[in-house]
Amino acid sequence: MVILKSKYEIEAIRKACQVVAECHRTIAPLIKPGITTNEIDRMFEEIMLKHDAKPYQKGYKGYPYATCASANDVIAHGFPNNKPLEEGDIVTIDTVAELDGWLGDSAWSYAVGQISPMAKKLMRVTKECLDLGIAQAQPGNRLGDVTSTIQRHAESHGFGVVRDLLAHGIGRDLHEEPTYMHVGKPGKGHRIKEGMVFTIEPMITEGSYSLTIDPDGWTARTIDNKLSAQYEHTIAITAEGPQILTQQ
Repeated sequence: MVILKSKYEIEAIRKACQVVAECHRTIAPLIKPGITTNEIDRMFEEIMLKHDAKPYQKGYKGYPYATCASANDVIAHGFPNNKPLEEGDIVTIDTVAELDGWLGDSAWSYAVGQISPMAKKLMRVTKECLDLGIAQAQPGNRLGDVTSTIQRHAESHGFGVVRDLLAHGIGRDLHEEPTYMHVGKPGKGHRIKEGMVFTIEPMITEGSYSLTIDPDGWTARTIDNKLSAQYEHTIAITAEGPQILTQQ
C-alpha cells in the first residue's frame, strides 16, 4: 500500500533529506585522489550527529556503515574501506539520515581527479536520467512514464539500466511502496499521486546491466567489471509537481 503524506509530514521528511544534502555538499570538494571512503563515511556520520540525526543505514539488516561507497565497477552497497581513492576513479556515496523518525535518502557519483571520457559520459548521462525521470513524476502520470524515460535515455547512449536493485517509497520506513525498476513502459505502473514520497535513483552501467554479489553479501558489482554510476534524489509529489527534497 502506498502511504500518502500530508504537507506537514513532507516537511518533516524534507528536514531529514536536507541533512543528507549537507553531507553531499560538504564532501563534494574533498573527493580527490588520496581520500579514503572510510574518511568519507566518518564525515557523513559526524554531520548527521551534529544535526541530531542518525545514520539510518548503520545497523540496517546488519549493514555496518553510515554510507555505501561504491567505486568503479561496484553498482551499490559497497563497504567503505581504507584504500585511498585514485586518479580516474568514480565513486558513488549513498546514505540515509533519520531525523525525528523520518528518513531522507540520496546517492551521488563523484569523479576522483581527471577521469576518462567514457566515465565522464556515463556520469553525465546518469544524471540526465535522474533529471528526466523527475520531470515525468507529475500527478496523474504513472511510474512507467518515469522509468521508460530513464531507460530510453540510457539505452540511446549504449548504456545498461540495472534491474535487480529498486527505487522505493520512503517515510518512516526506508522501503515503502511503491518499489520499482528503472525500466518500463509509458502509461504502466502505479499512478503518481499528490502526497507520494519516493526515490528516483537510476543505476546506469557502461556495459551489461547484470550484476553479481560479492561474498560479503552486500556489494553489488557489474558482471562484466565495467563502470557504473548512480544519482538519487528523494522527491515529494505536490499539486504543482515533483519537489526535490534532497536538493543540494
